[in-house]
Amino acid sequence: MMRTTFMANAQNIERKWYVVDAEGKTLGRLSTEVATLLRGKHKPTFTPHVDCGDNVIIVNAEKIELTGDKWNKKLYVHHSGYPGGLKSRTAKVMNATQPQKMLEIAIAGMLPKGRLGRQLIKKLFVYSGNEHPHVAQKPEVYELQG
Repeated sequence: MMRTTFMANAQNIERKWYVVDAEGKTLGRLSTEVATLLRGKHKPTFTPHVDCGDNVIIVNAEKIELTGDKWNKKLYVHHSGYPGGLKSRTAKVMNATQPQKMLEIAIAGMLPKGRLGRQLIKKLFVYSGNEHPHVAQKPEVYELQG
């Protein structure tokens, strides 16, 4: 009798919806767990080249924590492509203006680069308040480990 290795594909993937509350959680520790959920690594049917992860909703993004003096020293840098177009802002400014962007950048950096990573990041929904418009999907509350 020959055994075959299970390979997940679009037909046999079951997706769930999870709600994660970011209030009081550390940015990096929250991001690693959310990246694992998006990737599907928590499932026994994980297949590296297939999008077999779940959808994740993060609420209270503005209440995320950073350790040490990262509020003042952590920089978010990007370049416009034009001469002298280097823009940077601290984590404090980023949290005040675009708190959901901080989480999106952190989680996207933990996902694979390329076509699969771009597909996975579309399943992440980050909101700065306590409300989200995904009630119809009946999301489960996900408690973080640790």
